[in-house]
Amino acid sequence: MKIGILGYGNLGKGVEGAIKQNPDCELTAVFTRRDPSSVKILTAGVPVYNVSEVEKHKDEVDVLIICGGSATDLPKQTPEYAKYFNVIDSFDTHAKIPEHFANVDKVAKDFKHTALISCGWDPGLFSLNRLYANCILPNGKDYTFWGKGVSQGHSDAIRRIEGVKDGKQYTIPVQAALDAVRSGSNPELTTRQKHTRECFVVAEEGADKARIEKEIKEMPNYFADYDTTVHFISEEELKRDHSGIPHGGFVIRSGKTGWDNEFNNVIEYSLKLDSNPAFTSSVLVAYARAVYRMNKEGQTGCKTVFDVAPAYLSPLSGEEIRAHLL
Repeated sequence: MKIGILGYGNLGKGVEGAIKQNPDCELTAVFTRRDPSSVKILTAGVPVYNVSEVEKHKDEVDVLIICGGSATDLPKQTPEYAKYFNVIDSFDTHAKIPEHFANVDKVAKDFKHTALISCGWDPGLFSLNRLYANCILPNGKDYTFWGKGVSQGHSDAIRRIEGVKDGKQYTIPVQAALDAVRSGSNPELTTRQKHTRECFVVAEEGADKARIEKEIKEMPNYFADYDTTVHFISEEELKRDHSGIPHGGFVIRSGKTGWDNEFNNVIEYSLKLDSNPAFTSSVLVAYARAVYRMNKEGQTGCKTVFDVAPAYLSPLSGEEIRAHLL
């Protein structure tokens, strides 16, 4: 399977590493908005092109993995490149997924390509586990916890504050809330009760730290609804102790079974990731395999992880899967 990467940031680099681990996949091209001569990739012999040349290479790529951001890149890029390729993205703005799906679906159908959006771990693997658990325990409640991990969006929000030179923010599940959910008691939990936020901030010299802390804690949509702790540290400490991009989380459904709902059940799926982009890109490569196979079968238009049979993800044959994994 010949794979192209569009965008060579953290996610694009992760896709390159994931391709290396999958012998049935081959990286054939990297497309960038930067000057191609300034982009140094790790795979020997693979060309880097400017994105303006993408159409010229449409016959050289089986699936294009689009590694842009959800805010402004993917809403434009995924429908545009679905004209030329089978495509996959990790669009994660949950509220806008239906709109994004409709836009990509129309183009992919018109050009007889297969597209898959919102693929990663949330949305993606967590979405699948929510669906499975809802079907199995219809009388129950869903709980999703994120962390402990770096939230890149919240970290960017900190860095936009006047007087902030750099910063990282960690989302942390509240252990008491996790324990209550795991007990099967189906608690009602507020946003504040489920997660805390911890910020590590490098302030500009002479900046008003009290004002910066107040602005962070009162920021709507990001911090105002959470118990937030702000630590001011040096640039050296930030680089030494907070240079990674770890993440993870838990999807839990607690529900009742039995004629009189007498039995408690808890379904839990969890992830602990050293590198969020490296793991997300590994999910993308597995689902790119599915996109390729579905297109070969004539399935066109936009799909989500809900539409993909698990066997499509595996490089193994049906016989091998049944013998070793069933």
